[in-house]
Amino acid sequence: MTDDPRIHRLTALCKGALAAPPGRTRIALALSAGAVCHLFFAAAIGSMAYSMFFGLTPGKGAVPYPWALLTNALLLLQFPLLHSLLLTAAGGRVLARLAPGPHGATLGTTSYATIASLQLLALFWLWSPSGIVWWRAEGPLLLGFATLYGLAYLLLVKAVFDAGVELQSGALGWLSLLAARTPRFPDMPTLGLFRRLRQPIYLAFALTLWTAPTWTPDQLALAMSWTAYCLFAPRLKEQRSRRRYGERWNSYRRQVPYMLPRPGKEFVDDGKPRA
Repeated sequence: MTDDPRIHRLTALCKGALAAPPGRTRIALALSAGAVCHLFFAAAIGSMAYSMFFGLTPGKGAVPYPWALLTNALLLLQFPLLHSLLLTAAGGRVLARLAPGPHGATLGTTSYATIASLQLLALFWLWSPSGIVWWRAEGPLLLGFATLYGLAYLLLVKAVFDAGVELQSGALGWLSLLAARTPRFPDMPTLGLFRRLRQPIYLAFALTLWTAPTWTPDQLALAMSWTAYCLFAPRLKEQRSRRRYGERWNSYRRQVPYMLPRPGKEFVDDGKPRA
């Protein structure tokens, strides 16, 4: 198990944090940033799962229609736009200035995850529901859809783990600061689900959108717009991967499909698909 780089990275990160060198201000900042990040992260995922389960009807926004169409559209757009912009070089410089002193760059991933969580909380709690419910699963259908919905989230958790849970959750930043070391980013992900497809996180996220047991105009708007994001946004991510990993990425890209796996084949490090 310890030979698995996904586990090894986590254990090394935690060991470094547990043996944190002295520095009250640094330690206090790291622990505070970590607590805030993970509190908002958990609240955001819980809010997303709860709200989509009920077709976005729990939203607390009270903007009257038709103005709610505009505010809801802005809520839909703010997440993918800011989420993508903060991944650019300019976005990284902004993130590096959010924490006091010289620690902003180290906390970059933590700040990024915190902002993404706040964006999700804003979307799902400030949403102004249409009040229209087209369809709601009941009886055995409810059990079936709830199971599919839960499995989609389990797939998302698995994909996040395979990509580097310390990076995706924001833990990399604050744990690195606690250990007083430069964050060590995960290598190009090729294990687990990434052996079968290049973008398992986006696929799993899209599946959560379409397996909800309640369908409203609100849920359809969310599912359509964010599925488009899941299909096209990874293209920008792959451009960054190509610049960072070069021919290694090109070889991986030639072997592994974008979002739909090819049955019976998976990526192996010698560059040959294994049947």
